[in-house]
Amino acid sequence: MFLYQPTSGYCYNSDSIFLYDFISSFNPKGSLLDVGCGVGIISLLLSRDFNIETTIIDKQDKMLEYAKHNYAINNLEARSHLGDFIELKSKDKFDYIISNPPFYGSGVTQSENIHLNIARYAHHLPIVEFIPKVKQLLKPRGWFIFCYDAKQISLLLYHLKKNRINPEKIEFLHSKFDKESKLVMIAARNNSKSMVQILPPFIVFDDKNVYREKARKVFQRANTHSIKGDF
Repeated sequence: MFLYQPTSGYCYNSDSIFLYDFISSFNPKGSLLDVGCGVGIISLLLSRDFNIETTIIDKQDKMLEYAKHNYAINNLEARSHLGDFIELKSKDKFDYIISNPPFYGSGVTQSENIHLNIARYAHHLPIVEFIPKVKQLLKPRGWFIFCYDAKQISLLLYHLKKNRINPEKIEFLHSKFDKESKLVMIAARNNSKSMVQILPPFIVFDDKNVYREKARKVFQRANTHSIKGDF
């Protein structure tokens, strides 16, 4: 799959590829909403692999144009919305809402590049507003599947439970065996009462900085080819 990305500004990374693989394990079907879609990488791959009706939303016109272009060149379809997800007015309910949202705190040095700033920093999509909005747009048994800063797991679990979107599966991602987790992937289901399942950790590199087998297979399955270009 070929994808265009801007020559400067935010570009997708391995987090998006690993999240795509995590979501794929649920064999999504029905309607899916990709929040903060960027160039469309996650929902593009899912639309390629599964029979889903896809909707994408991003607050940056530039990124949404890339996403729409990437859908077109890959002969895939998606409805698109330009704007802030929190302010989205929609009568539609979704079977799946997915996201690789901005999650860096305001206490760190922030990029002055507006596109990078929106893509990275949590104040552009704060959890206290994000999760209630997801609740509003999920079908009664719909899934919310996303990744986030692992250090903020307690905040995530609190607001998910508060909004009765029950976390059912959690997977922590580590760069190496001896490194702390910096990313967590969570699959939460609306109105579920199931116990949470903590999956085995996803270790990306071996001690020689070579991708381990699982990571290699994920990249092979995604089979993406990125093209830098402005339009």
